[in-house]
Amino acid sequence: MINDTLLMMLIVGLVVSFAILAVFIWGAKGGQFDDSRKMMDGLLFDGTDDLNDAIKKEEKVKKAKEDKKSESSKK
Repeated sequence: MINDTLLMMLIVGLVVSFAILAVFIWGAKGGQFDDSRKMMDGLLFDGTDDLNDAIKKEEKVKKAKEDKKSESSKK
């Protein structure tokens, strides 16, 4: 009887753990944890060089996303 209970608890625990992991991965891929206000608040305090670096970084991220989409559409 105790072995059956432990097995059931193990299975339920694994199912719940994988469900939580799947929800976290889904949220991370969907941009749920991106901080959009950080960039806007940074505009108030950044200098010209910092802003130019931020623009270049955003362009690199955008290009990487486009490259990834084009690679996946080729397959």
